Amino acid sequence: MTAPQRLARAKRFDMKRKPFRQLTILRPVTWLISYPNVWMRRLKINRVGTEAVKPPFLLLCTHHAFIDFMVTTAAIFPYRANYVVAIDGFIGREWLLRLVGGICKRKFTTDLQLIRQIKEVLHTNGDVLALYPEARYTHVGTTAVLPDSLGKMAKLAKVPVVMLNMHGNYLNSPAWNLRKRKVPLEADYSLILTGEELAHLSVDAINERIRGAFEYDEYRYQLEQGIKITVPWRAEGLEKPLYQCAHCKSEYTMYSKGATIGCSACSKVWQIDELGRLAAIAKADDEEDLVTEYSHIPDWYEFQRAQVRAQVAEGRYHLQVDAHVEALPNARGYISLGMATLTHSMEGFTLQGTFDGTPFLLVKPALSMYSCHIEWEYKGKGDCIDLSTLDDTYYIYPKSKNSSVTKIALATEELFNHHRSLALDPS
Repeated sequence: MTAPQRLARAKRFDMKRKPFRQLTILRPVTWLISYPNVWMRRLKINRVGTEAVKPPFLLLCTHHAFIDFMVTTAAIFPYRANYVVAIDGFIGREWLLRLVGGICKRKFTTDLQLIRQIKEVLHTNGDVLALYPEARYTHVGTTAVLPDSLGKMAKLAKVPVVMLNMHGNYLNSPAWNLRKRKVPLEADYSLILTGEELAHLSVDAINERIRGAFEYDEYRYQLEQGIKITVPWRAEGLEKPLYQCAHCKSEYTMYSKGATIGCSACSKVWQIDELGRLAAIAKADDEEDLVTEYSHIPDWYEFQRAQVRAQVAEGRYHLQVDAHVEALPNARGYISLGMATLTHSMEGFTLQGTFDGTPFLLVKPALSMYSCHIEWEYKGKGDCIDLSTLDDTYYIYPKSKNSSVTKIALATEELFNHHRSLALDPS
């Protein structure tokens, strides 16, 4: 059977199944898995206004690393919760994840079924619904884009909204290098919206409250707390989010080694110190002074965003690249489809190819995605982006060195904002 035939005949993940209440017999198991890991990292939870809050409530969590789920379990003890989890989290363990409260979601899709499941958790079961609305691990330790629909969902839920803003999780194992760094953990656990406030506040006001609660900057936190990361390889992988040279502005020429990140085009090198600050340590070209363009890593990341925003504003953003494609229709595993052409342009995404004689086309208009999910060195296969429909998720691995999934993610967000602005003000 060819790959497209296997994909066409594959049983899709049952997204409509009612969420399980976390089985009582499994709750001690989740505690046993979670507590040793968070105790080892000296987790401190700062509780503000949550003393009288009992289920049902909506728990919004920042998303930094896999250990987030363990911190969440510790924060809500002794209550049970249902967690919204991406489909790849269910691979090979669907029933276990369902039994401990997992609810499947394909990232960056509009899924009305999820609203019904959230209501089931909150109003029928009377439990906690834990949601990670950034929908991806933070790229450089700062807040990702939050959807406008979040405020509307909170208002419809009609239950208190609690915020879990975690610190140290990203520093312990950033998505661009998952090796552990033994950083202490902290979390701010606070009530941000009561049921009464939700009833009279507008959706815009609710979104403003939520976005304010979601603000974080892990490098600023590291500096303020004096957290030293002494591992000699602390910069390795940093060229994944920082793909463009801050000095010569060349793209895809960055590399890292040990505690340094450099540009192969202009030969400039920066070192990251034990408190997470960058400093230039090698000259570029014949430059006399060692100027550090951005000592704060998130500032470098936002410099790249500004470069992409300019390309979008001028109507010249365009990427076309050959890519290997895998599909994930269910939790049984990936189906390799083969090579295709990925185009990301002012109109959005197009994925087009022929898989074993069967034509394939996936189109995702710019306004259909406010962001996209990317992975670096995903399962040892390379960098990828994933695009989803309600039935399938496609993992797309660009095969050109003159591309960056980080830039694709930034462009997705900037294209959405650009087209939304045009829709609101066509003039």
